Amino acid sequence: MTQVSKTYTEAPSVADARKDNPMWSSRLAFILAASGSAVGLGNIWKFPYITGENGGGAFVLVYLLCIALIGIPIMIAEVMIGRRGGRSPINSLRMLTQHDGLSSRWTWIGWMGITASFLILSFYSVIGGWALAYVGQSASGVFAGGDADSIGALFGDLLADPWTLLLWHSIFMVLVIIIVARGIRSGMEKAINILMPLLFVLLLVMVGYAINSGEFVQGFTFLFQPDFSKLTTAGFLTALGHAFFTLSLGMGVMMAYGSYLPKNVSIVKTAVAVSVVDTAVALLAGLAIFPLVFANGLEPGSGPGLIFQTLPLAFGKMTGGVLFGSLFFTLLVVAAVTSAISLLEPVVEWLEEQKGISRLSGTLIGGVAIWLLGMLTILSFNEWADVYPLSFIPAFESKTIFDLLDYATANVMMPLGGLCIAIFTGWFMSKQAVENQLDIGNRIAFKSFMFVLRFITPAAVAVVFIYNLV
Repeated sequence: MTQVSKTYTEAPSVADARKDNPMWSSRLAFILAASGSAVGLGNIWKFPYITGENGGGAFVLVYLLCIALIGIPIMIAEVMIGRRGGRSPINSLRMLTQHDGLSSRWTWIGWMGITASFLILSFYSVIGGWALAYVGQSASGVFAGGDADSIGALFGDLLADPWTLLLWHSIFMVLVIIIVARGIRSGMEKAINILMPLLFVLLLVMVGYAINSGEFVQGFTFLFQPDFSKLTTAGFLTALGHAFFTLSLGMGVMMAYGSYLPKNVSIVKTAVAVSVVDTAVALLAGLAIFPLVFANGLEPGSGPGLIFQTLPLAFGKMTGGVLFGSLFFTLLVVAAVTSAISLLEPVVEWLEEQKGISRLSGTLIGGVAIWLLGMLTILSFNEWADVYPLSFIPAFESKTIFDLLDYATANVMMPLGGLCIAIFTGWFMSKQAVENQLDIGNRIAFKSFMFVLRFITPAAVAVVFIYNLV
């Protein structure tokens, strides 16, 4: 086995950029934090319904392949940039380009990542607020005995009331601000150490409930038995895009988290562990949801309404539905919070560095600005539901402000950021620095990784990017 050379040394400005700042206490702490970022509404809300829309098992198989060829390589690259630079995404890229003699234009990747985090959290917190509202509604027994029309009306009434949406959006953002303001170890790490085990416990309880109360065999078969006749080109590209989205890539999060990663922790092993945890949660969510859907004769491909309209209908018909419905939406809130704190962190980290302010001040400034921007999303569902800012462009003629924010971040900023990260790391960053950071040890394994990062990953992301635009 050929050993990687250790002769290359980083300049102090790069290697020791964050030596006096707090770090994650351990590899496990980083895995839980990064997994918490990756495990969010995308796993519990989006993955089940897009799996249902695209035929089940075949989609899952393609999704897993995309995680391996796109998700893991870009995550490794992002974490590596963050740890090597030791600062916020913007300043890490600035330091690395200066050290490696590269164009300062690469810094815009960090700017785009932080901007994406800022924009995504502004509407993500509104959806997190929906989950908070549904915890109370489920606990009060509102879903019991309801039919599709009455439960659909509940969701419609929630979206139509801007003041109620503002209340839940505000509560959600306050929770996030409190956690992030307390710092890496006292706030984020402590919260994650509680929330991630809680998430797994709740998820396993829901899977157990599905085993006893639903059509578990049918749900299991649907999720894991491939039927490629149901997988279209659009479904393949959806799997490709979701593999990218679910790991929180292209929005500065993994760079920010990587900047707190100790030097003795293996980036490769850690990225693989995070991907495994994220995928396990998505699959467990499917095992918890699909048996209940099939047991009640509902449609697994019912789209975004699967969680907030279809499942409440199932809980309303079941014995113990009040309790387990409340647990499920609590699970959704926990997943949303763990992702939301990671979205706020890159913004706060940059404010601390650039403006020289305290973490508390940076968190309040960033959090309040995001909260204010979230009001545009709230109004998009009611008072401004007929406002289409880019209606003069045919492709956007019926998109609200929320639709535009979602489109810009998911279809443009995140894939473009991921594409540029792969190109920057694979083709421009010092190869010796990449070898030292990854510390793979085996030359063949390292060359295989670089081949995937240089050719396969950018090509796949480019396909998704172009497809989404066209």
